[in-house]
Amino acid sequence: MKTNARVLVVENEKEARHLMEEVGVHRDGVDIMLSKASHRLLKLEQVDVRAANIIKQEILSRGGEAAVSWSVYALAKNARSDVLLMGTIKQLEELYHKLKLQPFGLADIAEEIKEARDNFDAARRDVKVGKTEMNFGERTYVMGVLNVTPDSFSDGGKFLDEEGAVSRGIKMVEDGADIIDIGGESTRPGAKRVGAEEELKRVVPVVEKLAAKIDKPISVDTYKSEVARRALDAGAALVNDISALRMDDDMAPLLAERDAPVILMHMRGTPQNMQENPTYKSVMGEIISFLRERLQLARSKGIKMENILVDPGIGFGKTVQHNLEILRKLVELKSLGCPVVVGTSRKSFIGHTLDLPVEERLEGTAATVALSAANGANIVRVHDVKEMVRVVRMTDAILK
Repeated sequence: MKTNARVLVVENEKEARHLMEEVGVHRDGVDIMLSKASHRLLKLEQVDVRAANIIKQEILSRGGEAAVSWSVYALAKNARSDVLLMGTIKQLEELYHKLKLQPFGLADIAEEIKEARDNFDAARRDVKVGKTEMNFGERTYVMGVLNVTPDSFSDGGKFLDEEGAVSRGIKMVEDGADIIDIGGESTRPGAKRVGAEEELKRVVPVVEKLAAKIDKPISVDTYKSEVARRALDAGAALVNDISALRMDDDMAPLLAERDAPVILMHMRGTPQNMQENPTYKSVMGEIISFLRERLQLARSKGIKMENILVDPGIGFGKTVQHNLEILRKLVELKSLGCPVVVGTSRKSFIGHTLDLPVEERLEGTAATVALSAANGANIVRVHDVKEMVRVVRMTDAILK
């Protein structure tokens, strides 16, 4: 009789528990084996070779493994090595307690390993945006894009008048949008900067009127503190900052004072120069390092952890291949412990991949939205709300 052998992919403890219960394991046995059922691969960067050597020996003694540079074996003076750490949750937990007692900075490395692992395996935390409690453990949320600009790459000029913009916002809510993201300055590659006064004229009246007509939260897409302040006064509940608090020193104190959620996005340079030969040694490694630093800065300025979301910045200082790799490895962002926002809608990497103009990128967008939801995105930022709501509902039905 054939045993029907097959390889299983177990993403989390819930799946592992279900598989063991399916087999008929006693509940006490499930609890004992649970931490052995999920394997994790972690990458540590630029570790002192003495510390890397100890990490390798300690994880090997527990049945795990660590891939290190040859320089670790030579114990070359002042050398450093990246480390690929491989083990079950149980092995990594035992490693943590052992490394806490070791020299060469290993106590701090142990805390980093534990934090990344705990963040990755934790249930997605809720975020309160205005009066709305967003439960990211249950489903993927849809953010509708409302550009009140003359020059945005996809819909520039379509919703410049207030009434048209408000009507569009209402329609997106009717189509299933959970948040409306209003932007008054184009951030497409090479876009010219807009002064605060002009941006205020475009954004604030629309925020004010739309907030009075819909029961969904409004986000303002800006890196200027004055625009954020006035938009929050007018009824916005969230700030979407493409600069991750880098372009206006007053933004972080404002958000802390207002207790307002913020999206911190990765971007190389500015929209004016971000596409000038973007290069990365490790695109996901550098994005996560950048967002971790901005996350720490935000918290140091008084912004609560529960008010921070992160965005890898698809199309902002990346090539087509960079964008595809980000989507493929998006789940790594869970290591930061923040809800993840992804905006792929109609972007040029879809056009380059499929050789299609902006108005024919619906199916390409749908593929990227489905993959984003499957790989850990909690909010997808889109233009075509009705269609993408259907995409994420179907994806969530399969996965959640």
